Amino acid sequence: MIIPTKRALILFACVAPVGLLGYVTPLALDVMAALNAAMLTLVLVDGRLAVSPVSLGVERIAPDSFTIGRASECTYRWHNPSGRVARLAVRETRPRLIGGVLPRRSVTVPARGVWRDTLWTVTVYPSLPASRLKASVAEAVRRRESGLANLRRPGEGRQFESLREWVPGDDTRHIDWKATARRRKVIARQYEEERRQQVLLVLDAGRLLTADLGGEARMEHVVRAALWLAFAANYHDDNVGVMVFSDGVEHYVMPQRGRRGLRQVLDVLAVVRPKLVEPDYPAAFRYLAVRNRKRALTVFFTDVIDRLASEAMVTHVASLRPRHLPLVVTLRNPELDRAATAHPTTVGEAYRRASAEELLMARDEALAGMRRGGAVVLDVHPERASRVVVEQYLELKRRGRL
Repeated sequence: MIIPTKRALILFACVAPVGLLGYVTPLALDVMAALNAAMLTLVLVDGRLAVSPVSLGVERIAPDSFTIGRASECTYRWHNPSGRVARLAVRETRPRLIGGVLPRRSVTVPARGVWRDTLWTVTVYPSLPASRLKASVAEAVRRRESGLANLRRPGEGRQFESLREWVPGDDTRHIDWKATARRRKVIARQYEEERRQQVLLVLDAGRLLTADLGGEARMEHVVRAALWLAFAANYHDDNVGVMVFSDGVEHYVMPQRGRRGLRQVLDVLAVVRPKLVEPDYPAAFRYLAVRNRKRALTVFFTDVIDRLASEAMVTHVASLRPRHLPLVVTLRNPELDRAATAHPTTVGEAYRRASAEELLMARDEALAGMRRGGAVVLDVHPERASRVVVEQYLELKRRGRL
């Protein structure tokens, strides 16, 4: 679309007073018509010679990922292969998550340049900068381990602990022959349990995670807590993996150590979306049993309503024992808690409180069933979920339960 420049509009405005002279002499109208025709001809010729929008190129220079709540810079490089300056009015439409429709702005592209266009694919990660994660994990470590010694137990791991005298019943493969020769008595190596463990994050993306809590999606709280735990496990040199399922398994990343494993987990957490479907617990746990045979801290992020509705989940969580250590994380509903403790002043409010109390009792019964099955259960406030999950992980690790 060709838009007249300010100079063209000023010229037309300057010619307009000539038309007023038409009231004095008819010749003025002929002069104005001739001037208008000349200016229209100039505008058309200039439009024909103007830079075609098709010939222009634009390159977006931006990171391949963004983090919610963290500013990132995006630069545009325009390419004009023609010999004339291009003056454009542009407006960009972005996804609502990273700005939405932006206001129109003017762009002047100098003459000459190299045309190159690029496609832009962006990943949006959950809202938690790495620096804040590091500070939070370090603080949790200091708070949890201040004045407390790790409970180390001798075992069959790969970590050498000490030498001791061999006694009948010890594995002969552990005899240290060099130490035996030096001391002239049979000496065996003693090992402590291997410190590097497997941590698998399992996210239920079914209908129970589609609701909101305090104006924020329940799944956002879950993803944030899973992200904190993934970083904490990586910080402690544990292997971290993730599985997401609803009516089928949607994502699976086997536990791995280091930055590469953590990045794969983050890539999954960035695209997790709950669906209004009934989760298929039997299929998910069968998949888990086949893919993850090594003992792992299996952190199951989900929610429960009552024992009957959650029977399949309760049963399958208990089936993880004794091979794995299940840690179940559920989020309390603050509005439901307030309704169950509110002082009723009307009959309607009394019924509301009774209903809330009944729902909480049924929910507690389901959680108690998982505890009896050997699972560690955290039923936490959404705002505290991330910190509480990391602290529980550190406590389990300190006690050697992993």
